Amino acid sequence: MRRTGLIILALGLAVMAFIGFRFVHGWTEAGPAPREITLVVPEGSTLSDAAVLLKRSGAVRSADAFLTRAKFLGSGTSIKAGEFVIPKGASNRDILVILQGGRTLSRLVTIPEGMPSILVYERLMANDELTGDIAVPEEGSVLPDSYAFDKGEKRAAVLGRMQAAMTKLLARMWAERAPDTVAKTPREAIILASIVEKETALGKERPMVAGVYGNRLRTNMMLQADPTIIYPITRGKPLGRRIRKSEIAAVNDYNTYAMVGLPKGPIANPGSLSILAVLHPAPTKALYFVADGKGGHIFADTYQQHNENVRKWFEIRRARGEL
Repeated sequence: MRRTGLIILALGLAVMAFIGFRFVHGWTEAGPAPREITLVVPEGSTLSDAAVLLKRSGAVRSADAFLTRAKFLGSGTSIKAGEFVIPKGASNRDILVILQGGRTLSRLVTIPEGMPSILVYERLMANDELTGDIAVPEEGSVLPDSYAFDKGEKRAAVLGRMQAAMTKLLARMWAERAPDTVAKTPREAIILASIVEKETALGKERPMVAGVYGNRLRTNMMLQADPTIIYPITRGKPLGRRIRKSEIAAVNDYNTYAMVGLPKGPIANPGSLSILAVLHPAPTKALYFVADGKGGHIFADTYQQHNENVRKWFEIRRARGEL
C-alpha cells in the first residue's frame, strides 16, 4: 500500500510539474497570430477586456489562460489604451509588454503651411479614423505641421493640439521679436504672416516680403496683396480663375486694394517661417515686388523700377502664351 501511495504521489507531482511547465511555457511560447494584427484597446479597458479582444483577433488561444498567466507571471503594470500592432506569433508575454508599454500605432494628419481654416476643418472631418464633430477653427489659430493621433480619437482633441502648438510657438517668437517688426501685437503678427505665406512659396524670400509690407504699413501705403481679395470670396480656397476688376475694387474688411492697413483677420494659417519673417523682417527700402518668372520675385525701391520689372514680367507671360 505504501508503495502504491508513493507511485500515486509521484504521478501527481509529475502531473503538477507538467501543468506548471505548460503554464510557464504557454507564457513564452509563440502565439497563434498568423500575421501582424492591429488591436484597438478602448479608453478605460481592463486587462480582462483586452484578453477578450486578443482572443477575438486571434492573437491568443484562450482569453482566460492569457489573463491568468498575465496575473501570475506579468509585471502588474496597467495596460494602456490605444491602437497596437501585435507581431505574427507574438507570445503572451510579448503581448502584455506591448499593451503595458503604451507604444501605440501612430497615424498622422498633415496641415500644410498656408492652409486656410475651412480646409483644415474639411481635412479633419474627412478623416474617418477620427470621431466627433468640430466647428471651423478660428483663422490663424492652427500651426501647420504633422500631428499624430490614435484611431477613434476625437477630432476636437487633435484640433486642440494644433491650436495649442500655435499658441506656444507664437508666444515664444513674440517674446524674441526684433525691435523693427511692424507688428504691434501677436495677432497683427499672425495677420501679416498669413499674407506673407500666401505671397511667396520660397522660405528665403519671406523676410524680404515681410520687409516690403512693413515699409508700406509705416508709410500708409495700401498693401495691395492679391490673396486678401480672394479670401472673402472663397474663405481662402483657390479661386480657380483670374480676379475680376469688380473684386479688386470691392470694399470689405479684407481687400487690401481698397483699404490702408492690415485686414481684420488672418487669411490662412501661416507656418513658423512666415511668422519668423514678420517678427524679424529683412532690412530693406523696397516698396514693391513682382514675379520674376522663375518661381520667385524681384523687388524694387521705386515705382519707376517696379514698372520696369512689371514690363519684363508681362514679356515673360506673353512668351509663354499666357496673355
